[in-house]
Amino acid sequence: MELGKQNVILITGGAGFIGSNLCEYFLSKGNKVVCLDNFATGHRHNIAEYIKNPNFTLIEGDIRSAADCETAVKGVDYVLHQAALGSVPRSLKDPVTTNDVNVSGFLNMLVAARDEKVKRFIYAASSSTYGDSELLPKVEEVIGKPLSPYAITKYVNELYAEIFSKTYGLETIGLRYFNVFGRKQDPNGAYAAVIPKFVMQLMKHESPKINGDGNYSRDFTYIDNVIQMNELAMATSNLEAINTVYNTAFGDRNTLNNLLDYLKEYLAVYDPNIANVKIEYGPNRAGDIPHSLASIEKAKNLLGYHPRFSMQEGLEEAVKWYWDNLR
Repeated sequence: MELGKQNVILITGGAGFIGSNLCEYFLSKGNKVVCLDNFATGHRHNIAEYIKNPNFTLIEGDIRSAADCETAVKGVDYVLHQAALGSVPRSLKDPVTTNDVNVSGFLNMLVAARDEKVKRFIYAASSSTYGDSELLPKVEEVIGKPLSPYAITKYVNELYAEIFSKTYGLETIGLRYFNVFGRKQDPNGAYAAVIPKFVMQLMKHESPKINGDGNYSRDFTYIDNVIQMNELAMATSNLEAINTVYNTAFGDRNTLNNLLDYLKEYLAVYDPNIANVKIEYGPNRAGDIPHSLASIEKAKNLLGYHPRFSMQEGLEEAVKWYWDNLR
């Protein structure tokens, strides 16, 4: 990322949770941002405040269309590819659409970026790639077998990116996101992430339901750490740091029971009755990994990554945003 220059950055899935936060950040730094989204899971309200910004361009299109991808990359310096159909349960219910978007759409974007000769292609990879590997913490070079169609698609992304780097010289960096949360994350819908879903239930004094006994653990990662990693991936001039993948996480884990304890504590600041809301437990969910913890040593060593927000610090910020915006 050339400092002091107005870079042109394409953010696919730019109306989604992570994508819209990236749009906001890079616009605030004086860059030109192109957002490509088909609004299948993204929301117009996430980008409404940028529409009149002369440095922001919205392209309503689909990464499954090669023509839309070609249009979106015209004149672009960097691609931040966030567009995907997330959710393990969704992929189990509809593996074909998940594959069409996450694999065919990803390949369309790689081809378009290659042909346009973009400087670097940075993409959202996933901690689901670790599959049934029981090694903790997770290190980038040791993965297991995927546990869901979604996990397969995200691993295939990494394989395609590696081939495009080796064969065509396209600079790529994959960021294996670990349970990202924060402002603008959608609490509604069948496949809502646990944190916004739990927050909304607690604010309504409804009992959140945990899949399993609550002792599954995750490396919950605040959105600002993810933005930081995307910026570092764009900015690095270290040749050793490109054409590879990085864990994008805080490097600590908390159980779902811990998570709910923190959420109740932080929400009770605004409504003391939330502290007394009971938690319900149900069966484990198919395709779920029991424990997830990232080693972030590779990102520290090669990108200079030092995450700014712990899970607790991020939760306090996120809870305040939800309280102010979604009550």
